Amino acid sequence: MPKHHAYPAAFREQLVALVQAGRSPDELAKEFEPTAQTIRNWMVQAERDRGVRTDGATTAELTELRQLRRENKQLKIEREILSKAAAWFARETGTIPKASSEDSRS
Repeated sequence: MPKHHAYPAAFREQLVALVQAGRSPDELAKEFEPTAQTIRNWMVQAERDRGVRTDGATTAELTELRQLRRENKQLKIEREILSKAAAWFARETGTIPKASSEDSRS
């Protein structure tokens, strides 16, 4: 199984800057830990972030997407808990809560 490392943003930016200054990803891969392909991937992402490429999401968009997915997951969990609580309450009290559409008519 391949290793997965989370490199600090400053480190990634420094390697991208070195490639932009003329060093090759293969050369940097021998000197530093990331593979040449990883460094190339960072180059592509940096180009997306600068607007040079439009073939994928920017880092900001990917960050927002991760956050929205996390929030969506939490909301689904909370909705499920509320649904179960309402069902329990209805069984315990012998009443059925009004539907939300009926509440809006009052």
